[in-house]
Amino acid sequence: MIGKLFDVPRRLPAGLAALLTLMAVIMLSAMADSTMQPLPASAPSARFSAERALAHLKEFAAEPRPIGSPASGRARDYLARQLRAAGLQVEIQRSVGAWSSAGLAAFGQVDNIVGRLPGTGSTGTVLIAAHYDSAAMGPGASDDGAAVAAMIETVRALRTGPGMRNDIVLLMSDGEEDGVLGAEAFVRDHPLGKAGGVLLNWEARGVSGPSLMFETTAGNSHLVETFVNAVPAPRGHSAMVEVYRLLPNNTDFTPLTKAGFTGMNFAYIQRSSLYHTAGDSIANLNRGSLQHHGTNMLALTRALGDADLRTLTSDQDVTYFRALGTMITYPDRLVWPLAVLALLAVAGLAVLARIRRLLSLPRLIAAAVSAVVPLVLSVALAQGLWELLVAWRPAYDLMGGLLHRPRPYQAAIAVLCALAVLGWYLVLRRRLGPAALTVGALTWLAGLGVLCAQVAPGASFLFALPALLGALGCLAAALSRGPAWARAAAALLGPVTAAMLLPSLAGDVFDGMGLALGGVSALILALFGLAVVPIAELFLPDSATRRLPDPAARPKRAVLLPVSLAALLLTTGLIATGLVADDFDASQPQRTHLAYVMNADTRTAHWVSADTDPPQWTRQYVTGHDTTTLPTGYARGTLWTGPAPAIAADGPRATVLAHREGTLKLHVTAGKGARSLTLRLDQPISHTTASAGRFGSASVPVTGTRAGTWPSEIRFRGIPAQGVQITLRVPEADRIRLTVIGETDGLTAVPGFVPRPPHLVAATREDGGLIAVTRGYTLTGDA
Repeated sequence: MIGKLFDVPRRLPAGLAALLTLMAVIMLSAMADSTMQPLPASAPSARFSAERALAHLKEFAAEPRPIGSPASGRARDYLARQLRAAGLQVEIQRSVGAWSSAGLAAFGQVDNIVGRLPGTGSTGTVLIAAHYDSAAMGPGASDDGAAVAAMIETVRALRTGPGMRNDIVLLMSDGEEDGVLGAEAFVRDHPLGKAGGVLLNWEARGVSGPSLMFETTAGNSHLVETFVNAVPAPRGHSAMVEVYRLLPNNTDFTPLTKAGFTGMNFAYIQRSSLYHTAGDSIANLNRGSLQHHGTNMLALTRALGDADLRTLTSDQDVTYFRALGTMITYPDRLVWPLAVLALLAVAGLAVLARIRRLLSLPRLIAAAVSAVVPLVLSVALAQGLWELLVAWRPAYDLMGGLLHRPRPYQAAIAVLCALAVLGWYLVLRRRLGPAALTVGALTWLAGLGVLCAQVAPGASFLFALPALLGALGCLAAALSRGPAWARAAAALLGPVTAAMLLPSLAGDVFDGMGLALGGVSALILALFGLAVVPIAELFLPDSATRRLPDPAARPKRAVLLPVSLAALLLTTGLIATGLVADDFDASQPQRTHLAYVMNADTRTAHWVSADTDPPQWTRQYVTGHDTTTLPTGYARGTLWTGPAPAIAADGPRATVLAHREGTLKLHVTAGKGARSLTLRLDQPISHTTASAGRFGSASVPVTGTRAGTWPSEIRFRGIPAQGVQITLRVPEADRIRLTVIGETDGLTAVPGFVPRPPHLVAATREDGGLIAVTRGYTLTGDA
C-alpha cells in the first residue's frame, strides 16, 4: 500500500511551473506588504506629509531625551507649543509614574503632554498616544519621535476641515522607556485617563517597514472593521495580536487598556538592529514608514472622530489577514468550523487514499508522527546556527540577535529548513509512500489549526486554511478526470495558500525577535515545507514500481546525497556572505557596554563592561573579570572590570526616617547633576511607595527577586534635586545591606575618557554610558 495521490505527465515541467508559482506568490505577498511613498511638504494641506512631519522631528529628536534630562524638557516645551499653536487645549501633567516586575520597582517623575480638541457633539474620546521620551542610548527618531511628529502633522491636517464630532485627546507620554511610567500616571491621576475611550497607540521597534496593526483589545470586530475600511494601506494580521498577547512585552497600550480604553496598537519593526541605539536617528529613519504611520493615524482619527463610539463595543474578535494585497476578515464564530472542516478534509483525503490502497493506517500514523522530526530538526539547526555565529563573532550576542544585515543568515536558515523537510520526505518516501507523507504533513497543519482555535483563535487561519485547501486540492486532483494542468493547479491550492501566509509571518518574526530566536521562524518555515511536500513528488523519479536490488536505498541515496551536499554548500556560502556583509563599520556599528562606577565611601573607581568579548576601544578600560573590588550589590552577571580615576562627585545619600515592623522609610538624593537613582537591597521587598513632594506619589506591589544580583532593586528616573522619599516593605531581619547608586548620563566627565569611534555605539543595557556613584549602608534594628 504505497502510492501517489495523483500523477501528471511531464512532471518536471509541471514541478518547475509549480515552484515558480510559489516563488511568485511569496514575492507578490512581500511586495504587497510594503510601506508608502512619502509625500512632500507641497502635498495638499488636508493630507499627511512625511516631509512636514519631519520638520518637527528635527526640532526635538536630534539628541537623546530620556526622562528627566534637559533634552526631554526642551522636547516637552517645543511639542506643547506646537499643540497650542494648532488650537488645542494643552496641559502638562506632572506626576510620579510607577511600574514593577520580578524584584524590581521602577518610578519616575513624568511630564505628560495632554492636548484636547473638543468635539462638536461628542459620543466619547479618541485618544491618540505616543511617548516623547527616548532611550538614553540614542535620539529615538523612530522610537517614538516619528509617531509624536506624526501627531502634530495629523492635528494640522485635521484643522483644515470641519470640527470632529468626538473629543480628540493627544497624549504625548513621558517615561515609557523606563516602564510605561507616563501612561501609568495618566490613567491613575488624570481625569481624561480615567474616562476611557478609543485608543490609537503608536510605537516603533526599528527604523523602517510598514506600519503594522499588531495589537488590539479583546472584542475587536468593530475596531478592525474601522481599520480595514478607513486606512488606505492596512498592514498586519490577527496572528500578531495573539502572539503579542502571550508575550511579556509592554507599551503604553498596556496600562491604558487595563484602565478601560479599547483600541489598536501600531508599530514598524524592520531594521531593528538600530532599536534603542544611537542609530535610531533621523538619518536612518525610513520616510515611507513615517508616511505610513501618519497616513494611518490621520485616516483613523477622522473615521473615529466622526463615528458613534458607543457602537464600537463588541463581544467578539475577528480574524484578519492580507492575501496578495487584499485584506480578508471573518468573525471568530467561523474559526472553529474552519478548523474542524480542515481536519475533516484531511481525514477525507486519508479515507480516499486508503480506499485506493495508496496508504495503510500504520503507514499514515508513522508518517504523521515522523513529521515532528523535520520540525524539531529545523528549530535545532536554526538555534545551532546562532550559537555558531556567536562563537565566531561574540559581538552578535550583545545585539540580541537583531543584526544589521541578517538576510544571508535568514536565507541559510530557510535552506536548512528545506533540507530538513526534504530529507524527511526522501528518507521515508519509499517506506511509507508519497500519499501517507502528504496526508501526514497536512495532519500537522490541521491539528495546529484546531489547537490555535482553542488557545489563539486569531492565529488558527495560518494552519487551518492551508490544511483545508491543501486537502481539498489533493482530493480534487485525485478524483478529477480533467486535463493534467487542472489536476496540478488543484494540488497547488494548499501550497499557494501557505505561500501567501507563512513565509511573510516568518519574516515578521525574524524582524521582531531576531536570529537569537531564529528557531521560531525556522518552525514556521518548516511548517510551510510540510504544506508544499506534494510539489516535491513532481521532481522525483517514479521508481515505486521498479524492481531494484535495494528498493529502500538506491533511489533515496541517488537523490538525497546530492540534495544534501548542494544544501550544505549553499548554506556555507550564505553564512560566509553574511559574515562579510554584516561586518561592523560606521554605517553598521557594533554595540559595546561601558560604565564608570565609583564607590563614594572609599573613593575607588572602576570601569565596567558586560561585553562577552570587548572590542579594542573598550579593552583600553577593562582588563579582567575581578568584580570583588566593585561596590557591594553593584555587580550583575559576568563583567569585565578595570581601574579608573576618581572624580569629584559627592554621590547619593540615604537617610533612614523610620525602620520598624518590616517597614523601611528613607529619604534619598542622587547627588549633584545625577538624573536617576537606583537602590539595591540584599533582602526581598513586597511593596514600595515613592513620594516626590508636590509631584505626588505612587505605590506598587513587588513579587519575586532579581536574577544575577541582589534580590531587590528600586529605581527612580528623573529624580528631583531635593530627592524623594521611599517607603518599602521588607522582612524583619537583623541586618539589611543597602547600596544607593546615583547615575549621570555620559562619560565625558571622567578624566582620560576617549569617545567611542564611529563603528561603536552604546549597548542597550540600562547602566551603559553612565557614571554611577555608589554609597553603601548597613541598617540594623529600629531607627
